[in-house]
Amino acid sequence: MVSGNPRRVALEVLAKTEAGQYANLALDAALKRTVLSPADRSLATALVYGVLERQGWLDYAIPVFAHRPPEQITPDARALLRLGLYQLCFLERVPDHAAVNETVTLAGRRLAGFVNAVLREAIRQGKRLPLPPKEPLTGWIAVRYSVHPALAERLCADLGDAKTVSLLAALETPPPLTLRVNTLRTTREKLLDVLKERGFDARPTAESTQGILLPAGAPVRELPGFDAGLFFVQDEASQLAVEALEAEPGMRVLDVCACPGSKSFGIALGMENRGEVLAGDLHASKLSLVADGARRLGIGILSTLERDARSPLPAWEGTADRVLCDVPCSGFGVIGKKPELRYKDPALSAGLPDIQQAILHRSATLLRPGGRLVYSTCTVLPAENGQTVSRFLSDHPDFRLLRERTLYPDTDATDGFYFAVLGRRP
Repeated sequence: MVSGNPRRVALEVLAKTEAGQYANLALDAALKRTVLSPADRSLATALVYGVLERQGWLDYAIPVFAHRPPEQITPDARALLRLGLYQLCFLERVPDHAAVNETVTLAGRRLAGFVNAVLREAIRQGKRLPLPPKEPLTGWIAVRYSVHPALAERLCADLGDAKTVSLLAALETPPPLTLRVNTLRTTREKLLDVLKERGFDARPTAESTQGILLPAGAPVRELPGFDAGLFFVQDEASQLAVEALEAEPGMRVLDVCACPGSKSFGIALGMENRGEVLAGDLHASKLSLVADGARRLGIGILSTLERDARSPLPAWEGTADRVLCDVPCSGFGVIGKKPELRYKDPALSAGLPDIQQAILHRSATLLRPGGRLVYSTCTVLPAENGQTVSRFLSDHPDFRLLRERTLYPDTDATDGFYFAVLGRRP
């Protein structure tokens, strides 16, 4: 491990994110190899996620403060200015002089003068980030809420202008940490008491029966009960989808796209660790983490299988009591937790409905008559949600829609999420 500068660490992580790495993985790796005080670790984390959450707005502002067109600003200079402007405009705990001086130091001799001039121009203009005109509104939304222009257009087309603004505004507040209680070892009431006794602001989830909410940034591995396997991390929306499956003790249940495993764990707990749960996924390395998690929680009925959810599974043909299809999706419901998704063009996800449909078709053959299938995604796009389910039902008259629900961060205080409960006729 080497001593580090939190701003340099943030700059390096942001560069890796720009190259396609997930921010959480790149940041975790950087923090593991760098010696930082708790305060500096907190600053590095705040800078990485803050810059990503505001990047579209910052990129619009930089040419304005620089008095030059975007194409005349090098990628290195833009990265430094994102970091400096974010500190100036959004981090009140960082004094202006520190934001400027530390960023100029990182810039080096070649870029120091330019970076210094732009940041001081921002201060001269009152640190007010400019915005484009509200006509067209999607252009304004893309800048104000820092999302890909095509994503702003897609959300407005699918959800309406007012809902899009409300949704994106809600994502500016860090989402809470949500736990699911391990009912094999404790109760929600007991775990809440333990957390509160240790000084944590813990409260029960509004709808899920075994969820606990903690403030954003709570240290998961340092929470009382982690090592004892008293809980695991799972958003409330995901917990509700598992509850909708209504898996009972003694059943045979298949989770076809299981990683990272929280839904499989929730299924097994709902079954009181009696019956059979098979967690399938494409990625063997991730499945090993699912198996490790099951052992930590004391779950003995869960096994794993490396498989493509679109492929046959003869041993389960027509025998599963319950099937969960939490399918690959665009992920636009969780951009509050994965800010790099803000800048993903939804056109890149155009092929997903066909993949989702193929998974549904195959999974339907594994369910027994009278059984129940839950289809779920962590996106808010209708093309991957209700439209996919409608298409499936038109091809499968032996299935009926029991209920469906879309959850939103602004109205439900959860991830953006969709699930549909489908019953196979006896």
